[in-house]
Amino acid sequence: MHVVAVLALDGVMPFELAIPHRILGSTVGADGRPLYRVVTCSLDGGPVRTTADFVVAVDHGPDVLRSADTIVIPPFGSPDEPLEVAQQEQVAEVLATRRRSSRLVSICGAAWLLAAIGHLDGRPATTHWLLTEDFRREFPAVALDPDVLFVDDGDVLTAAGAAAGIDLCLHLVRQDHGAEVANRVARHCVVPPHRDGGQQQYIPRSVPAEVSASTAGARAWALEHLGDRLPLAVLARRANMSVRTFTRRFRDETGVSPTQWLLEQRVDLARRLLETTELPVERIAAEVGLGTGAGMRQHFQRVVGVSPSAYRRTFRAEATA
Repeated sequence: MHVVAVLALDGVMPFELAIPHRILGSTVGADGRPLYRVVTCSLDGGPVRTTADFVVAVDHGPDVLRSADTIVIPPFGSPDEPLEVAQQEQVAEVLATRRRSSRLVSICGAAWLLAAIGHLDGRPATTHWLLTEDFRREFPAVALDPDVLFVDDGDVLTAAGAAAGIDLCLHLVRQDHGAEVANRVARHCVVPPHRDGGQQQYIPRSVPAEVSASTAGARAWALEHLGDRLPLAVLARRANMSVRTFTRRFRDETGVSPTQWLLEQRVDLARRLLETTELPVERIAAEVGLGTGAGMRQHFQRVVGVSPSAYRRTFRAEATA
């Protein structure tokens, strides 16, 4: 079973600490068998102080990090109160013993620690947008992107603030076991099934004047008609808005443009069909509204990073294994 070790450091934030357990720990296969074993550890195997008014009792020490398949570090304290140098060195030592094939994941401000011990040098990464200015000044060797929810750089993944940790954990499930399993976990946890990593972080902005108007109904309708042509004018009419108002309100509510959102939903549906059916690519392209097989291959490659046929082969091979 895939072992996920969550490293709780002094002053850990309870919400983010619980995310891997809530998402990965509730992931099961078609037979109901758990697909991940999530364990929490500390640097000394003892209790850990949180940013709330309670202490977390931890049953494991740092030894579990050596054999873990994925290591998650939730945020702790604040950049104004970093770990002591001795503790940073201890974290660096235990991470140096991790398996070469393991993944290293940070949530929110924990990217600060990974950068401090050199794990993000020369790599793309993200963190909470509030930390951007100080982070760039402190760690110029990191290719920081503060405008995304998470960054997947292979064996090192970083998430932005709080709820972006949920998106990243769902992304891990999707990478490991496919979109259908990830969507089932999302439904179980009552969270959005897929917010693409490139989606902008939610930065404070003015509240729309017409707070009663929403694009939610149009989005729900669009999900039932992804195979149809869905020009902006049609979606705007569903929401009883002008195209200009609809486009602005859509971005306010989702963080992306209607065009980008539709592409993400269509690619996500294409992934599920590639995983669960034997339909040819050309038929799937028509079913999900991506036009021709060539059009689907282009969009799929850009969003997922591999061709539809390669994705299907890889997923089937992993499922068989």
